[in-house]
Amino acid sequence: WTGLAMIMGDEMDLDWKDIRVEAAPARDPYKDPVSGIQVTGGSTGIRNMYGAMAKASATARAMLVAAAASTWNAPSSELRTERGHVIHDKSGRKMTYGALANTAAKLPAPADSQVKLRDKLNFVGKSMPRLDSVDKINGKAIFGIDFSLPGMLYSTLERPPSYGAGLLSFDNEAPLKVPGVKQVIAVKDGVAVLATGIEAAWKGKAALNARWSAGVEPALDDASLEKGFGEGMKTNGIIVKNVGDVDKALDSSTRKLFAEYSVPFVAHATIEPHNCVAHFQADRCDVWVPTQAQTRALQTAMTESGLPEEKVHIHTMPAGGGFGGKIEVFEVGEAVSISRASGHIVKHVWTRAEDFHMDCFRPGSMHRIEAGLDDKGNLGSWKHKVVVPSIMDRIMPDRVKDGIDPSAIDGIANMTYSIPNFRNEYVRFQTPIPNGFWRAVGNTSNTFVVESFIDEMARLAEKDPLEFRLQLLKDDPRSARTLRQAADLSGWGKPPHEGRGRGIAQRFCFGSYCAQVAEVSVNPKTGQIKVHRIVTALDSGQVVNPDSVIAQIEGGVIIALSVALKEKVSFSKGGVATSGFSGYPILTISETPQIESHLMPSGDAIGGIGEPPVPPVAPAVANAVYSAIGIRVRKLPMTPENVLAAIKRG
Repeated sequence: WTGLAMIMGDEMDLDWKDIRVEAAPARDPYKDPVSGIQVTGGSTGIRNMYGAMAKASATARAMLVAAAASTWNAPSSELRTERGHVIHDKSGRKMTYGALANTAAKLPAPADSQVKLRDKLNFVGKSMPRLDSVDKINGKAIFGIDFSLPGMLYSTLERPPSYGAGLLSFDNEAPLKVPGVKQVIAVKDGVAVLATGIEAAWKGKAALNARWSAGVEPALDDASLEKGFGEGMKTNGIIVKNVGDVDKALDSSTRKLFAEYSVPFVAHATIEPHNCVAHFQADRCDVWVPTQAQTRALQTAMTESGLPEEKVHIHTMPAGGGFGGKIEVFEVGEAVSISRASGHIVKHVWTRAEDFHMDCFRPGSMHRIEAGLDDKGNLGSWKHKVVVPSIMDRIMPDRVKDGIDPSAIDGIANMTYSIPNFRNEYVRFQTPIPNGFWRAVGNTSNTFVVESFIDEMARLAEKDPLEFRLQLLKDDPRSARTLRQAADLSGWGKPPHEGRGRGIAQRFCFGSYCAQVAEVSVNPKTGQIKVHRIVTALDSGQVVNPDSVIAQIEGGVIIALSVALKEKVSFSKGGVATSGFSGYPILTISETPQIESHLMPSGDAIGGIGEPPVPPVAPAVANAVYSAIGIRVRKLPMTPENVLAAIKRG
């Protein structure tokens, strides 16, 4: 929102106070030139759009100059631009872009407009205030859940309590006796109740007394999932990567280590649950939705309305959190179908429980690793088996090649360490639980495992964890440089405060290099971890807005800590058991540590920002726990119960 405006403002020579931004409609001209869709995801907002925005803005500036040249009958070479004006110094003439816009719009766009060199940029590379901050702080910003239209009804949906359950019966008369309830409609996803207020709609839904079939896997619960992951470990998977001779190298290793790690299913748990306002008419459909996926929202609305693209209009609202969860657009399909069936404008709001029950989670996973050191204490072999459900098979099946979901092995098969003998095996765990993109996708789970086990191997080799990593990064100087920077800034090598330990971790993903050091203390009697400090070093190439990058680091650290220490979705009776924050605690302000963010801007290509600060946090904390009390935690989240269990195991 601000970064692209900075790029445009630089190329067009604008005054910052004159810049306004609005959300583009869901239409072809506004699609990401790389992905071919409109979406916020994959840390691509600046990476993919910088070149296109710079070129478009430089072209617009050239057309405005050409318009002034024709108006004044002066050569373009004599004209310059400054703060939204075209200026002819020879004659002292000056015109605003607004005065020239109509003339410029009629000119052909030049094919060879040149973008500015970096040393000519006024905004890019400097911290600029976010253009949306003031309205979000003072309450003027209208989020999706705030939006309303005259005459609309609130809608809610009675849903199956377990995966694949079918509707057997419901009472369509009782809800109509609830004051405010106007309609009860059976739709393909369940039973919709429409009312003049959301509370009335919820009360009406409770009066339905709907009965459902048992679902596709009625015995699904936490215990069955754990058993299923274990059974997956016993099956043969797909060999994703095989370098050297791992088995031979392991046999000849002077020291070996075997470990199993497990990671739970995690929810998006956005503060603003999914919501959508839909107005279906015979020749037009309007949708107001806080979404990360305009193209998917458009396609879904077209399907449910039966209208062609030009008659469907997606209005993007500010979102109270997304993290990959609002790439899903179920609420759009539900709202449009309910509006179409009822003949009303509807505001469709999920409850907090629905937001958990209908989520598409970061998948749980189980890992088994065996690695060995050679006679010089160097890491010579690594065998890594992962059992994990697929994300891509549901969302982007074309990305699954030879049975391999790339998100499942991201951070394992493409780890940055040079290991001469390496094997990665992937077992897809089949489950009815829907999985989706969660901030940094497979990198978060897999980096926790890889970076924790690298630390274990460093301890086995009796080497400093930093130096051990640097030896393995001899072919990756940027990763090594970022790692050193984080270590130096954290005081690595110097004793921490008494009772504390430091841990380090790193990961390259989404085009950026991130290394982090955590400083923690642990109460061995209660198992409670206190994180005192997180130091981050980030190399993301060229930086557009340093202030926004630092904000992304801070947000990434907080969400990563929350997941590392607290978050886990529970299942029972064939569906999701978690129904609110009382059963799904998240990090609070009082638990947030000191966060230090250090940028390492370079002349390299722009990297992503939203996701790279997330993956190294959990392993840095786990490694710091080991440094503090000598206990290895291999199971997330690192709750007091899991820490005490690790202490008991020794």
